[in-house]
Parts: sequence; C-alpha cells; structure tokens
Amino acid sequence: MRVMRIWIGIFILFFVGGGVCAKDGKNTLSLFQQSCIKCHGKDGKVKGKVDLLKIRNAQDLTSDLERLQTIIEVLAAREMPPEKEPELKNEVRKAAVKELRELLHSAVSDGQGFALIPIRRMNRLQYNNAVQDLFGLKVSVFPLPEKMMRDRNGYFAKALKSKEKKMPETVTISSRPLGKSGLIEPRLAGVGPFPKDPRAEHGFDNRGDHLSLSPFLMEAFFKLSRRIVQSPNFDGRTVGIWKDFFVLPEGTQPKSVVRNRLRGFMTRAFRRPVPEEVLNRYTQHVHRQLDAGTDFTTAMREAASAVLASPRFLYLYDQPTASEKIKPLDSYDLASRISFFLWGSIPDEELLQLANKEQLSEPQVLKAQVNRMLADPKLKRFCDSFPSQWLQLDRIISSVPDKEKYPNFYYAAPDYRTTMDMMMEPLLLFETVLIENRSILEFIDSNYAYRSGRLRKWYGDKSIGKITGPVTLQFTRQPVTDRRQGGIITTAAVMTMTSGPDETKPITRGAWVASVIFNAPPEPPPANVPPLSEDKDSDKNLTLRERFAEHRENATCAGCHAKLDPLGFALENFDPVGQWRDNYENGRKVDASGVLFRKHQFKGVVEFKDAILSEKDRFTRAFAGHMLSFALGRGLDPTDAPALDQITEKTVASGYQLQTLIHEVVQSAPFVSRPRVKTASANSSKIGTKETR
Repeated sequence: MRVMRIWIGIFILFFVGGGVCAKDGKNTLSLFQQSCIKCHGKDGKVKGKVDLLKIRNAQDLTSDLERLQTIIEVLAAREMPPEKEPELKNEVRKAAVKELRELLHSAVSDGQGFALIPIRRMNRLQYNNAVQDLFGLKVSVFPLPEKMMRDRNGYFAKALKSKEKKMPETVTISSRPLGKSGLIEPRLAGVGPFPKDPRAEHGFDNRGDHLSLSPFLMEAFFKLSRRIVQSPNFDGRTVGIWKDFFVLPEGTQPKSVVRNRLRGFMTRAFRRPVPEEVLNRYTQHVHRQLDAGTDFTTAMREAASAVLASPRFLYLYDQPTASEKIKPLDSYDLASRISFFLWGSIPDEELLQLANKEQLSEPQVLKAQVNRMLADPKLKRFCDSFPSQWLQLDRIISSVPDKEKYPNFYYAAPDYRTTMDMMMEPLLLFETVLIENRSILEFIDSNYAYRSGRLRKWYGDKSIGKITGPVTLQFTRQPVTDRRQGGIITTAAVMTMTSGPDETKPITRGAWVASVIFNAPPEPPPANVPPLSEDKDSDKNLTLRERFAEHRENATCAGCHAKLDPLGFALENFDPVGQWRDNYENGRKVDASGVLFRKHQFKGVVEFKDAILSEKDRFTRAFAGHMLSFALGRGLDPTDAPALDQITEKTVASGYQLQTLIHEVVQSAPFVSRPRVKTASANSSKIGTKETR
C-alpha cells in the first residue's frame, strides 16, 4: 500500500497538477513520458514495482478501479502530494476529484455490476429475532450479551408512538457488565446460545464472509431447534401462534389442517412462498407421525423444529445475476434485505404481501415501508446492533483503569465499573438522533446528552452527592453548554476505551477517529515499530507528545503519525478515564493543537470539533459508508462509490437528517439490485471507503 501511495503522489503531481483528465489519455501519457517513466518504466527501471509505461490511456486507468478509487481518496483527503512537494491549488484539487469521480462513475455505469454478497447464515442476534417473530414469542430465545442496553420502562416504543416522535426526558435502562446481561430477561428455559459471531475488522457481525456454517455449527443449530420447541415454557403462555399452529380445535380432523398451517408458517420462515414439493415433504412427515399415534401438538412441534434447522431458514441468499446489465433484486430478497437491515429479522406479513404483488421495489412503496418500519418498536433491534458496532463500544467492556490511580471508577466491587454508565451515553444519543430524525452532525457536537447521576458526577457536576449504584439506571436528558463535551467523540466511554490502564493512547484514539468518524482505518503498524520508552525516570518530565518524537522521526512510522497524531492528540486533555485535565501529572501543560487534513488548524478539542464540522460532508459520506456496508452485509468496493456520492448529496440537502440517510441507503442501486456473479474479467477489487482494508 505504501508503494501504491508513492505512485499516487507522482501521478497527482503530474496528471492532476497539469489540470488534465483527457478521455484519450494522451496528455497523461505525455506527462508520464516527460517526468515519470525515468523511474517507473524506462530502460526496465521500475521503482516500487510500478510500471507507468503500462498506463497508456484512460481505459488502462479504469481497468483497476481500486487504484482509481485510491487516487480519489488520497487526493480528496489532501494526503497527496506529500508535504515536501508543492501544494495543489484548491480549485485544481476540487476539479481533479470531480473529474476522477466522473471517470469512476462512468466505469461503474458501463456494466461493472455490484459486488457479490456471499451466501450467509443469520448471526446470533438475527436468529433470536427471527425465531421470536416466527412464533410470536413473548420472551427471548437465549441470552444476548451483545445487546449492550436494556430498555426497562418501554421508553423506546413510547417515543415512537408519541405524536411528536420525541424521546422522554428520563429513561430507565440497564447495561451489560463484564460480558453478562445487565439483568436476566425472560427467556426460554434450557436454551443456550450458539457462539458469538465474529465482527469484521472495521466492519460488522453480519458480514457474509464471516458467517460460515461448519458441520459442527450445523449440528449445533439442529440441537438448538430441538431445544427451542421442547423448552418447558414453550407453550401457550409464551408462544403467540400457539392456538393457531400447535393446538387442534375440538372436533377437527388433524390431517385436514396440517398443510395449510405449514404453508403459512413455512412461507414466513423461508421469506418466500414455499415450493409445493417441499411443503409436501413436511406435510407427509407430520401425517406419518400422526399415523404412528403422536399427538397433534407434538407432531407440529417436530415440524417446527425441522423448519428452524432448514438451510432455507438459516441462510440469507441474494440471487445474483450473470447479465451484463444491472438487474433489480428479487422482490422477496428485497423484503428480506430491508427487514434484516432495520429489524434484524424476517419480513412481516405486509412486506411479504407487497413482494408477492411485485410492488415493493416501487420507490414510493419502498419509502412508505421504510417509514412504517422506522415507526415500529422492532427498530430497537437496529439500535441494539449498528451503533455499538459502528462505535466499537465492545472495547469498553475490557477497559480496566488502574484501581489505585482511579479508585472511584469501581463501585459495588468486584463486578461493577463506571463503564456501565459510560457506554449508555453514546447509545442514547444515537437513539435520540434516530427517533427524532435529527442531524447526524450531532454525533460530532450536540448541545444535549443523556446522563445518569453517576455520569454527571464523573464529568464534574458537584451538585451530585454520594452514589451507590444499582445496575438499573435512570438517565436524564440535560443541556450541554460546554462544547468540550457533547457528541460522541469526547464521551467518557470513547476516551476510556481508547486508553491504557494508567495513561492515554493518542495513536489508539487517532485510529478510532480515523476509522469511526472518517471511515479510513489505518493500516496495521509494521512489526518492527519500536515501543515507547519505559524509563519512567528519564521520561517523567516529558509530555506524551515529546515521548512520541522518536516514532515521528522514524521513517517507517512517520507516515501514520502524520495522519493519526493530529486526531489523537486533539483529545489529550481527556485523561485515561475521560475526565478533563489541563496539565499532566508532572505539571507540564497538555498540548492538544494540530492540523486536520493539512488544512484546518486547531488549538484544542473545541476547535478540533469545528475542524471536523468544516469537513461535514466528508463525515457524512464516511458515515453513509458504514451504514451501507451494514445494510448490505458486505464490505464496500469501488462500484459502490456512485451510490455513496448520491446518498451523501441527498443527506446534505435534507439538513443531514439520519432518517433521510437511511431512506437513501434503501433506495440506492447496490441495495435494490442483484449482486453480479464474479467472472474472470470482472473487477472485484475491494476498497470502497477503506472500510474493507
């Protein structure tokens, strides 16, 4: 990748610096001949393994969309030309980015198609939700530690049903301590979960390339399906469809109702009309059991268990196309895609009926359905999954600040930490922006926050007395007038989880900002990176920035430090547990100054937020990339770039409203189109907004 960026620097200096983007490539070739090929192609001399003699025209450039997208990204981010080279004029840079994006858009519209989404099974949260909806369960199927927040007073549904669609002033919630459920929720007795699904690096746990189904796991799913229907409390008290599916009305012949009951049940489970030959097999199986003397309820339990173990239930699969033209997604696949995106579960009856009528893909119908789904309490499942993964909040569970240095961090020993309060603040902010359809820029800087008494005390509210913590907490909406707080970046949760036990980690914080806020995760550090000095005596009078000086001088490390240092040191006024400090323990003043994207100078965190807001459209596109990747269940690639540009444009025009962004994701070409079958000639390089790196 470093070699790629060296070449891009040369390319930009001459290709863009000359203000050319000729369709025939003659001007570019001329510049290469004059200034570049002496090191990259002439007389067999190929530095960095980049031979520019092979770039003969624009078609050669678009033959590698990964390279083209990388050029656009580093140019837009002002990463190139290098600092030692003359800076491009702003109008030249903007014109170049525009022209290169048009070149990329043209290449995609010429028939590249969209990346293939691997066949994948449901993840653990989706499986729980799907089983709940299929049976109308009034309890959870099994414990779900990945749900970081539990709604204890029904605030979410109340907010959605309220006329003004507004979050209540106070909410009662519980959180997940140390990987366990905050409080035990009602669930099926004797049913345990399968292993937690891996989350893709800089991605999500619904990614197709991470959700394989081994023979061992397939057997586990079979056993799980049996335990569900055989659970002691799987009965009329907990199962909503109990009477309609499992109970035989008095005086009715058992075999007369089996087929129709199975048809409706299996259509819902398989997310499309069940094939007659499949329905026949299940029906005949139940009939054989009835003939053998099995009672009706038990026979139907067995059939339901078989449905839960079927690949048709477990697998999510979008029918690809081998056509040269982009084709719309199958209506039933579209119903599943939107349902698993917003509800993390199978489509309901209304979605399936619209799919059956071939109406769901109509833009106005799709818009109406998204509005309906955004107003349904099942939207809480989206909030249980996307924001915590986007923000990488699972990292806070393992945060263990030094007990001697920060004794107040721990309470009700040995199990409870202030992280339980901290993790709720960004999640409640996300829910507020979603439900009230507010601007996503509030994720950067908001003038309100939901906080518990303990969290208010942690932030320095001296009016709060001694607190002894219950696990169930009340969070109250309050104004935030100090702009050092507000938004997500400067929450105690983020500051704590990106620190070590006794000191901050500016590079970790910078990498978090780069990944989460700008969707541009850094590459892993080289194996030979020297560690920071551990000589406490010689370093005790240095600031952390001074201790990092050796790294910045190392040629291997300098590139990453140039990008990450401004992002991480901007937050250095927050100590390892997210509390404000002006000076280090040695009395030296904290220096939180820097330059964002070699363009926006700042002296502290408030000006840093202003700098990010100056790049608000860049943040919007990055956030849209996260959302689109989550919605599709795959990493993004260059063919998604035109859709990201359109989503960003529409979201900006709406005043950056979150629900507009969601609508645009659902209406986007990658979302409503079939993925394309990979061929030898298809360009399938993965890059997108760097989410897949």
